[in-house]
Amino acid sequence: MAGHSKWANIQHRKGRQDAARSKLFAKLAREVTVAAKLGDPDPERNPRLRLAVREAKSNSVPKDVIERAISKAAGPDADQLVEVRYEGYGPAGIAVIVETMTDNKNRTAATMRTLFGKSGGNLAETGAVSYMFDRVGEILYASDAIDVDLLLDAAIEAGAEDMKSSEEAHIVYTAEKELAAVAVNLESAFGEPLSVKMIWRPSTMVDLDLEGARKAINLLDALENEDDVQVVTSNIEISKDIVESL
Repeated sequence: MAGHSKWANIQHRKGRQDAARSKLFAKLAREVTVAAKLGDPDPERNPRLRLAVREAKSNSVPKDVIERAISKAAGPDADQLVEVRYEGYGPAGIAVIVETMTDNKNRTAATMRTLFGKSGGNLAETGAVSYMFDRVGEILYASDAIDVDLLLDAAIEAGAEDMKSSEEAHIVYTAEKELAAVAVNLESAFGEPLSVKMIWRPSTMVDLDLEGARKAINLLDALENEDDVQVVTSNIEISKDIVESL
């Protein structure tokens, strides 16, 4: 994530996703299917599925697509999908976590190894970089929708761990097990958030110059464009001036 402004990075990434809407819908639908497969098909009794459905809706995935994805969990295709996390180092030593859902681990591993290698980085063992991240819940509200002090007080009362604000967004962080409960409390007070999901939050950042930023973004783009890839997270730090030059 770009450290200077996480929201700027979210906008940048969303712009790429909007250009490939069908691919984004497919990724979100796949998460819904796997969440339903691993738990109860009723979102009210399955926290992971509830979050997956919420994230799909926030990205304008049609209701019928979400319903088909839940129904698909009972079919044979869902049994072929497995979750695999890959970790590695990219240009300038950035740490990268890639979360995938695949029906062929050998194919996906080979693809990951090739993409990391082409970037000048390398695929590493599981755990090689994830220690530099914290697994936390993230709740996102537009900054112009809610007073920061009101949200902060409500977030603390609801059990959130941290909150950051910028001109564009308020980001509330929670412990992994508290995400659903905090989200429900905040939604009851302020309405539906822009996004509610689990993330890998970097604890250390790598500051990149223009050349390093271009190489890193090329790798992240290539990873995100792979069909098996669900989420890509890194610890890149890019200044506002460099972002404007990309």
